[in-house]
Amino acid sequence: MSEANLGIINISMDIEQLRDYCLSLPHSSEGMPFGDGYIVYKVVDRIFAIMAPDGGEPRLSLKCDPDRAEDLRAAYPAIIPGFHLNKKYWNTLLLDQHLPPKLLSSLIRHSWNEASAKLTKRVRTELGITPLPEED
Repeated sequence: MSEANLGIINISMDIEQLRDYCLSLPHSSEGMPFGDGYIVYKVVDRIFAIMAPDGGEPRLSLKCDPDRAEDLRAAYPAIIPGFHLNKKYWNTLLLDQHLPPKLLSSLIRHSWNEASAKLTKRVRTELGITPLPEED
């Protein structure tokens, strides 16, 4: 992956920019397994992001380390427990509220890392999957 693909996302980006960023991560794909209105991003077969762009405020749910998830919720009002997800492991980001510009791309990469770590060692080795840098 090029340095450009790991760059900062502007927090005011549109849904297409967010989509492009998620798909730029290694072995990522998108689908709509839950029907219209929810776009799911996976690393191989593990979900790392769920976007709900329609029907109200745009939301992005991301997988997160449980301790970090609680810290983020305490620090940022725009980060809430996972909407219709296991609240221990998922945060939902309210995209129409203020978040620091570097935070969104960092949290997407963290989520990708959390999901890819759940792949079997064999799959990670065969595909050459290694953790992404999370901090910019």
